[in-house]
Amino acid sequence: MESSTNRTEKIENELTEGKIYPSLVKFTIPMLLAMFLQALYSGVDLLIVGRYAETADVSGVATGSMLMMTTTFAVCSLAIGVTILVGRKVGQKRPKQVGMIIGNGISLFSIIAVLMTIVTVWKSDYLAVLMNAPKEAFSQTQDYIRFCGWGSVFVLAYNLLGGILRGLGDSKTPFVTVVIATIINIVCDYILISKFNMGAKGAAIATVFAQAVSVFITIIIIKNKKNLPLEFSLKNIEFEKKIIIMIILLGLPIALQDLLVGLSFMVIQILVNSIDLVSSAGVGIGEKICHFIMLVPSAFAQALGTFVSQNIGAKKIDRIYKALWYGIYTSVAVGIIMAYLSFIHGDFLCSFFTEKKDVILAAHSYLKAYSIDCVLTPFLFCFIGYYVGYGKTFFVMIQGIVGAICIRIPFAYFASLNPDVTLFQIALATPVATSIQIVFCLLYFIRNKGKNNL
Repeated sequence: MESSTNRTEKIENELTEGKIYPSLVKFTIPMLLAMFLQALYSGVDLLIVGRYAETADVSGVATGSMLMMTTTFAVCSLAIGVTILVGRKVGQKRPKQVGMIIGNGISLFSIIAVLMTIVTVWKSDYLAVLMNAPKEAFSQTQDYIRFCGWGSVFVLAYNLLGGILRGLGDSKTPFVTVVIATIINIVCDYILISKFNMGAKGAAIATVFAQAVSVFITIIIIKNKKNLPLEFSLKNIEFEKKIIIMIILLGLPIALQDLLVGLSFMVIQILVNSIDLVSSAGVGIGEKICHFIMLVPSAFAQALGTFVSQNIGAKKIDRIYKALWYGIYTSVAVGIIMAYLSFIHGDFLCSFFTEKKDVILAAHSYLKAYSIDCVLTPFLFCFIGYYVGYGKTFFVMIQGIVGAICIRIPFAYFASLNPDVTLFQIALATPVATSIQIVFCLLYFIRNKGKNNL
């Protein structure tokens, strides 16, 4: 029988020993499945609302979820700081320091969760105005934001726990919990929307309840796990200035980048909301489908962050470069297939979310531009994961700002000034921005390859 010591070594060395591609793929697959279910978890709200409610509810969920996802992703990106530090200490085999980092991460996110709840619940009307919600869907947008706001603590807790587990090299537990959360969300969505006619409000309540259950299940699973490479107790939940600063320094640039990238997509939603209700609903559906077609590069980006972090801790730099290109090659191959599906059969994909032909036509127009991005995103996302694992989060922030603020927003804005503008023309802002960001990443890679710091 395998000793506990050997089992612990196995957990710690899965990403730093053996063949690179099998190790990377083995770690990525549970993460990919978890992200698929998270996309399903998010998309099912819009799917059931589109099937059993009115176009105004679809617009309300689309607009409200755009805001909530942007703020949530930005805040939860701080957890990357925890993931990087945990990964490095696991690679260095320092379980006490792993526990200290986790404890400080919990303290930091507890305060953020309280602040986020206050803002989203008590200022939901102002936020709906900020999002330029169509007047026909204003109350639905406000309801969605307010009720999701009550669950902010569970959303942040789930993402923090996921970041910690990925840093430990465990991508399976987040997959198990998101399976459970997705099932609960689907059941609750169907009951609240189709049976009780609660529309956007029902979608928000279902989301919050499912997230709450997933957090409690994750905690139970972690408590029952044995041989984790960490030493943790409640005494570790404290504010140690040095650790908090390290988490913020590593995570804040990514959080700012994600916030600005999210804001750029919010601006697109705001611009489209001023066109008409059908366009607003179409962009919402298009964005949900984009979450699915971009899953593989997104999963490799997260996996590379942990892979690079742990191998830096183990001082095995040669494995890092190979992992980067393996991730890119695999993601591009899948991206070509996704490009074909979204451009040629995008109307079929959109029909899952609604039966209204005018909304399907609008969403497909939006998706056609994203078919171009399907081939470009694998390069960008994999480079971002690589740089995050290296701790080069400031560069990640800069290239994100350039893409979001300097390219995507101006392009979309000037396109929207055309009185006969289509959603395809507005959405072209995304692949144009991605192309510029890839150039930045390649230049930075060429400049620093071979140096000790990259």
